[in-house]
This record gives sequence, structure tokens and C-alpha cells, in this order.
Amino acid sequence: MSKIDQSLFSANQHALEKEYEVCPKCGSELVIRNSKSGPFLGCASYPECDFIRSLAQHDTQQIKVLDDSPCPECGNPLVVKNGRYGMFIGCTGYPECHYIAHDEPEPNEEVLPACPKCKKGQLVARSNKFGKTFYSCNSYPSCKYTLNYKPVSHICPACQWPVMMQKQMTNSVVLQCPQKSCSHKFTVSE
Repeated sequence: MSKIDQSLFSANQHALEKEYEVCPKCGSELVIRNSKSGPFLGCASYPECDFIRSLAQHDTQQIKVLDDSPCPECGNPLVVKNGRYGMFIGCTGYPECHYIAHDEPEPNEEVLPACPKCKKGQLVARSNKFGKTFYSCNSYPSCKYTLNYKPVSHICPACQWPVMMQKQMTNSVVLQCPQKSCSHKFTVSE
């Protein structure tokens, strides 16, 4: 028969003891709470104390300095960083310089029609958090016009709305009015 190491049981007993953090606002225990955005630490004395803190720390980490690419705003080298929303290219002079490189649209990329609701903005393609493409006004949040299908500059013959949605069917392309009160549609020959 083998000897049983009793220290293993005492180590396990320490793991079972409750360890917790103290709320910096009121001194109560911090507990794990859940929301639609995921878990977070919140004060056990809620609603008297409203302290919350994210479980995941989103520190920006530098991955690679791009010595051959100077910042167009301050001249410091650019760096590839891994941040809260993924990888991006930013200035090494942060926080003095807030430059972030953005993807420029391709010159041959199709220009979408102007926003028919506010008549000031331009419709642009965007992606939701699941990667699905939708189209919205670039004047957001003052204009919240959105479409789920590609907008086309074509006047609706039924209601005279200046934009229609292009839907790709198996054997044809259908243009449909985005207005709920109209929803006029017709097939376009390719």
C-alpha cells in the first residue's frame, strides 16, 4: 500500500477557501456579474454602490515597429499594435499623437448613392459584429438610415423613393423599394 501525502489535501483545502477583492468605493466584496456584453466584476452592495470593472484587461501591446513608415502627423515611426478591437497601425508618439492608419477605399471601388433620408450623408458598407455586411449613412448618429441589401441609385416607379435595394436571386437580380409602405419590386435582366 502506498503512502498518502497529506499535504496535497491541505493544499486543496486552501484552494477551496473563498478569495475575493474589496470594492475600492465602499469596501464591500466584488462579485462576478453577467451582462449581454459578458461577465464583469461588480460591487455586492449594488444598487447603493455602482462600482464595476471589466474582467479582461485590454492593454494595447506593441507588436512591431515599422521603421520605414513615418507618422504623417508627427514624423515618429508607426507601430503595429494589438488593442481592444484587434490589430491596428498607430503612432509610437501616443498619447501626444493620436494618429491611427485607416484602410483607404480602393480607387476602383463602387461609390454608393447618397443617403435618401437626410440628403447630407453618403451610404457606406459596414459590417456588424458577426461579419454580415449592411449599408448605412456615414452621418451616424445624426442619421440612422440603414439597409440590409446593397443600395442602388434607381427611383422607385411606385413611390418615387430615390434608392432601391439590389437582391441577388438564383437566376436573376431583383430591385426592391426599401420603404415598408411600398416594397415595390421588379426583376432586372442581366
